[in-house]
Amino acid sequence: MSFTVLIPARLASTRLPDKPLADIAGKPMVVHVAERAARSGARQVVVAADDARIVAACAAHGVRAILTRVDHATGSDRLAEACTLLGLADEEIVLNVQGDEPLIDPALVDACAALLAARPECVMATAAHAIDTVEEFVNPNVVKLICDAQGRALTFSRAPLPWWRDGNVAGVIAQLPSPPPLRHVGLYAYRAGFLRRYPTLPACPLETIESLEQLRVLWHGERIAVHVAASRPGPGVDTPEDLKRVRRLLAQG
Repeated sequence: MSFTVLIPARLASTRLPDKPLADIAGKPMVVHVAERAARSGARQVVVAADDARIVAACAAHGVRAILTRVDHATGSDRLAEACTLLGLADEEIVLNVQGDEPLIDPALVDACAALLAARPECVMATAAHAIDTVEEFVNPNVVKLICDAQGRALTFSRAPLPWWRDGNVAGVIAQLPSPPPLRHVGLYAYRAGFLRRYPTLPACPLETIESLEQLRVLWHGERIAVHVAASRPGPGVDTPEDLKRVRRLLAQG
């Protein structure tokens, strides 16, 4: 199976400015992401950047990067342009590995690519893992999802999902439902043809309300296959506190 890893990277970040270039153990964060992704079975790993400084930082560490437009609304839009710049065929499988995931598991990348290759009725594949605390379940920054009997996503939400009627006391969730709810992992596999088509799909109300672009795919009747991992992946980096935690983890080896 052949697939390409694309890593969207933009400098603008409200919570952590210049995030892709944040130093972790002497290397920019986006370089750590690319090096981890390169341990997967990908035939190539390419950073899709919005600034020449990211391209230069990647080149200094032997990581391939291409410059894309600065005005893309989403990471998917940026990767659609990257697919065209790289001349990827419509049937090529593309993995979107977020540029703030320096601890991404290469095996998880392979699993998502393999899942999409095995599910021709789906235009995308993604990943999830079981939630094990009530705090995580009610946290709006933790995206939840529900699957159908064939392991395809039914919906995604920032709200506790499913809402367990009998597990709530005066509107407060006291314990997790069983089986455990699923936390969405922001790793996506696409076919390049669909990725190029995605920006032409009108945004949907749910996507706007939840700020979850994957809801646009479901809204338009397409299917997303879900790989449920046995364990949670390493933490991503959204805030300065996250960055400190990842630095500690990498320093520990």
